[in-house]
Amino acid sequence: MRHAAAVDARTPADSTATLIRWMGVTDANTAGFVHGGTVLRLIDEVAGLAAIKHSRTRVVTGGMDRMAFLHPVHVGELLCLTASVNAAWRTSVEVGVRVESENPFTDERRHTSSAYLTMVAVDENGRPIPVPPLDPQTPDERRRAQEAEVRRRNRLAERDEILASRED
Repeated sequence: MRHAAAVDARTPADSTATLIRWMGVTDANTAGFVHGGTVLRLIDEVAGLAAIKHSRTRVVTGGMDRMAFLHPVHVGELLCLTASVNAAWRTSVEVGVRVESENPFTDERRHTSSAYLTMVAVDENGRPIPVPPLDPQTPDERRRAQEAEVRRRNRLAERDEILASRED
């Protein structure tokens, strides 16, 4: 297998992945809406697809940030998930996922949730391996890369603060 380190930089467009699923009664919670866990599973799936398209290797989920449920998804609607890589570091990438529901009868679409996931590239033994750098092309892609850096700094600072508080 060819490792990602030998690959030139990729653009966010190279990693875009889309997943569309029709939500049925088996996806519903007791309130009659699509269960949040169903949405989370599909978010993880499409984020993994985007990370694989970027790194061209196996990936695992390292973490999820900023999961926001904005509106419920109804049984019978299409769940449309779009993901792309926002930033790439040494062995990990941040993937942004936008979730929309679509009424297949009216074509009405609603932004229902968003999430940011850290995906880590791994070799056959599960050890982290390098990922290609990201080359944002558009102003929106550059903005998303800058915001990903802010989220990463915040995650690392929070981790360091928690570890320091344990030493006290």
